Amino acid sequence: MNWRKSSYSGGGDGNTCVEIATLPTRIAVRDSKAPARATLSFPTAAFSALIDHLKDQPEDFGQV
Repeated sequence: MNWRKSSYSGGGDGNTCVEIATLPTRIAVRDSKAPARATLSFPTAAFSALIDHLKDQPEDFGQV
Protein backbone atom coordinates (compact mmCIF):
# COMPACT_ATOMS: atom_id res chain seq x y z
CA MET A 1 0.00 0.00 0.00
CA ASN A 2 1.10 3.54 -0.65
CA TRP A 3 0.63 5.39 2.66
CA ARG A 4 0.51 9.18 2.84
CA LYS A 5 0.26 11.76 5.61
CA SER A 6 -1.67 14.98 5.69
CA SER A 7 0.26 18.17 5.10
CA TYR A 8 -1.25 19.22 8.46
CA SER A 9 0.50 16.42 10.37
CA GLY A 10 2.37 18.79 12.66
CA GLY A 11 5.95 19.67 13.31
CA GLY A 12 8.84 17.53 14.37
CA ASP A 13 8.99 14.21 12.62
CA GLY A 14 5.37 14.53 11.41
CA ASN A 15 4.02 11.55 13.31
CA THR A 16 1.14 13.29 15.09
CA CYS A 17 -1.62 12.23 12.76
CA VAL A 18 -2.96 9.29 10.84
CA GLU A 19 -1.86 8.04 7.44
CA ILE A 20 -4.19 6.89 4.69
CA ALA A 21 -3.83 4.56 1.73
CA THR A 22 -6.27 4.43 -1.15
CA LEU A 23 -7.44 0.96 -2.18
CA PRO A 24 -9.75 0.14 -5.10
CA THR A 25 -12.96 0.28 -3.01
CA ARG A 26 -11.78 1.29 0.47
CA ILE A 27 -9.61 3.77 2.36
CA ALA A 28 -7.16 2.32 4.88
CA VAL A 29 -6.17 4.34 7.96
CA ARG A 30 -3.33 3.77 10.43
CA ASP A 31 -1.65 5.62 13.29
CA SER A 32 1.56 7.38 12.21
CA LYS A 33 3.18 6.64 15.57
CA ALA A 34 2.52 2.89 15.34
CA PRO A 35 2.37 1.95 11.64
CA ALA A 36 2.94 -1.75 12.28
CA ARG A 37 -0.15 -2.00 14.49
CA ALA A 38 -3.78 -2.28 13.48
CA THR A 39 -5.12 -0.73 10.31
CA LEU A 40 -8.74 0.29 9.85
CA SER A 41 -10.43 0.39 6.47
CA PHE A 42 -13.63 2.10 5.42
CA PRO A 43 -15.69 2.04 2.24
CA THR A 44 -14.57 4.97 0.10
CA ALA A 45 -18.00 6.66 0.20
CA ALA A 46 -18.17 6.48 4.01
CA PHE A 47 -14.66 7.90 4.43
CA SER A 48 -15.41 10.70 1.96
CA ALA A 49 -18.61 11.55 3.86
CA LEU A 50 -16.65 11.72 7.12
CA ILE A 51 -14.03 14.05 5.63
CA ASP A 52 -16.73 16.27 4.10
CA HIS A 53 -18.48 16.47 7.48
CA LEU A 54 -15.25 17.40 9.26
CA LYS A 55 -14.60 20.15 6.73
CA ASP A 56 -18.15 21.51 7.11
CA GLN A 57 -18.35 21.11 10.90
CA PRO A 58 -14.81 21.51 12.29
CA GLU A 59 -16.17 22.05 15.81
CA ASP A 60 -17.27 18.38 15.80
CA PHE A 61 -13.64 17.33 15.55
CA GLY A 62 -11.98 17.89 18.92
CA GLN A 63 -8.25 17.55 19.23
CA VAL A 64 -6.95 15.27 21.96
